[in-house]
Amino acid sequence: MKMGTRRKKSEESSDFKDGDTESEGSKRAKKESDFSHYEQIRDQRIKENMERMQKLGLLDLSLKLKHQKKNSHDKKKMKALPPSQSPSRRSSRLLSVAPVDYNERHSSIKEEKEEKEVKIFIPEGRNPEVYTEEHEKLLGDCETIWELYVDGYDEDGERIYDAVKGESCHQCRQKTLCQHTSCNKCELSQGQLCGDCLYTRYGENVIEANHDPKWTCPACRGICNCSRCRREEGWMPTSNIYRKVTKLGFKSVAHYLIKTRRSEICEGSGAENIVAEEELSETSADTTVNTPVRTRRSLRS
Repeated sequence: MKMGTRRKKSEESSDFKDGDTESEGSKRAKKESDFSHYEQIRDQRIKENMERMQKLGLLDLSLKLKHQKKNSHDKKKMKALPPSQSPSRRSSRLLSVAPVDYNERHSSIKEEKEEKEVKIFIPEGRNPEVYTEEHEKLLGDCETIWELYVDGYDEDGERIYDAVKGESCHQCRQKTLCQHTSCNKCELSQGQLCGDCLYTRYGENVIEANHDPKWTCPACRGICNCSRCRREEGWMPTSNIYRKVTKLGFKSVAHYLIKTRRSEICEGSGAENIVAEEELSETSADTTVNTPVRTRRSLRS
């Protein structure tokens, strides 16, 4: 009895499952048929609408409008509209007031900044820096302008250094492959200056100096302004002030130093001080009193 009941239940359950799968399959098939029918109707409507738009010429018109809009947008990007010369005044209170020109304001601010940049500051040393008329007479000059950053530079504008073949410049102390001066008085290394240093620091041309048999170096003339010579005098180095000096109208750094120091201090008092110091140094030699001598540059021509 038990075995029979079990077979019956299993057969009923299998029949139920089979019926269930058949119902699901039929439902799925029906849905697919409905969906395909809807797609067919939709495609038919799209086709009909496209034919109507083609007959009315709407497709060509839309393409033309898109093309024109794209071109106008590109032109706006390429060409920016120039600013209006006279700004619009929307307020009645400002109609009679002249508009502010910001360009002039910016230019004036720029000029003020440039004027501030021209200021030159050289720290004071332990000794006062005094020049006389004799120093100004020893300043050099040149007939032709020396072109900077060319001689001794490569194609990329970089300076050519050579520790073996290069000659050392007394001013910048760099061993470079370029033209250097030769002093006809001392014939020492202090008489070797490169073309750029000679022009920017003393206003002379190296080619003209080498063709002059009587040319003497700035150190022999007592007007050398390199950092080493200035420290020996008790003065602080000037640093790179050539551009500022030329903006002020001076030919070189030496011209600036000698002319401005003479203009600040009276020539008569300066000369008297130099003579007094020389007398003091002579008298102090007998009494074995060491006093600093500040007149190495006074007369060394």
